[in-house]
Amino acid sequence: MSDLFSEAWVSALGEAWNNDLQIVEPLSKANFSAKISYGFIGEANPRCLINIVGGHIVSASLYQNEEIDWDLRADIGNWEKWLTQGFGLTKLGPAVATRALQFAKGDYRQMIRNPLLSRPFLRHFVLMTQLETNF
Repeated sequence: MSDLFSEAWVSALGEAWNNDLQIVEPLSKANFSAKISYGFIGEANPRCLINIVGGHIVSASLYQNEEIDWDLRADIGNWEKWLTQGFGLTKLGPAVATRALQFAKGDYRQMIRNPLLSRPFLRHFVLMTQLETNF
């Protein structure tokens, strides 16, 4: 078991991501490349970062002042709820609307309107539920 957003946790996410064709294939088709970070609302910096090139994660590590394209934030209680109970389309809209899930950086509307991006985005939350996580 790994602590949420630890180096071991984000490495496990990267491995699961690269082995999941439901994520990699559409993102490859969209030629999606981005640096996505994760963390907690109210903290100055995110905790961890994945670097995606052409749909594949090429590095997954703790955040170290890199430039990022997307920064997802929530409080510990919401992360725990979503990563134990699941996080699908029916939860995404309300989470963003109530600011339980915050895009500190990145264009949520652009992502959600493009199925080549939105489906893998939701799928990556499924992968997170499969990681053994300490909260």
